[in-house]
Amino acid sequence: MDALQVARHDGADRTVLALVGALDVATAPGFRQTLQEVQYGGGRSVVLDLRELEFLDSFGLGVIVGGLRRARTHGGSLTVEVPDGSRVRHVFEVTGLDEPLGMTPPGGRSASDH
Repeated sequence: MDALQVARHDGADRTVLALVGALDVATAPGFRQTLQEVQYGGGRSVVLDLRELEFLDSFGLGVIVGGLRRARTHGGSLTVEVPDGSRVRHVFEVTGLDEPLGMTPPGGRSASDH
């Protein structure tokens, strides 16, 4: 799988980037550019909607961690929405990134409920 689709939804207080497909070695550089454009373009609060992301590798994870660091450095936020029990969520949980990225425990409120 080497395709990634990103839909951008700008709201009054946040920008949501909805990802469909795979965030991996092939697609990470393009997504990094998109995320940087949003963050440097004034998107202080960014939500990554990964509910339809089918695959995430270490390159994709690195892009998300870089986005989290950028957000914190510039006084913004970056949170992630991922379904409970998904393979993508498992990647965040085993790396310990679920809490820093604003993920809730299974059965908790999602980042969009805040």
